[in-house]
Amino acid sequence: MPDYGRTMVAHRLVRNLLGGAAVLAALLLVVFGLPAINRAVPTDRSLAGRLYEVGAGVSVQPPPGARVDASKTRPGEERAAVLFLVGDVRYAIVVQPFGGQIAEAADRLRTKIKATQGYQVTGDEGAVDTASGLSGLSGGYTAPGRCGRYAVFLTDGRSIEVTVSGAQLELQRELAGIDDSISSIRYGGVR
Repeated sequence: MPDYGRTMVAHRLVRNLLGGAAVLAALLLVVFGLPAINRAVPTDRSLAGRLYEVGAGVSVQPPPGARVDASKTRPGEERAAVLFLVGDVRYAIVVQPFGGQIAEAADRLRTKIKATQGYQVTGDEGAVDTASGLSGLSGGYTAPGRCGRYAVFLTDGRSIEVTVSGAQLELQRELAGIDDSISSIRYGGVR
């Protein structure tokens, strides 16, 4: 009978050891494996001069050298957002439902910009048009160590908000390509 008792204890110890090893393996996977997989997946991807579908019916031709920051990009049917990185310049397009007039949409975008600490809207606002016929308003803003531009367009019950920001020299270097990109924004079948 004494051998039977030792065998049962040995089986329990082995079973507990295997269970503990499984729990430890799962914990190590969560603590080290998942973050490693997350780091291995690129958050941005390069674009090579093709039309980019932002979402909610909006598309754009990205500027030369633009990459998409996947962590800040959300395609969708009603709302969509994309963040392009052009060197150190951030170029964002946000599409969302909006039922007001263009002046109200521009005021809403200016309010969002000014809500960020240190950001100030500067200069006059002016008219801007895209090659596809969208009409909107545009202006500029500053922040500590950065400057930027914004534009807003309305179409089919949606606002298309564009913000561009970067260090002044970097922004000046990339501005021609970004302006061409803003001009390429289109909605649905509008050409």
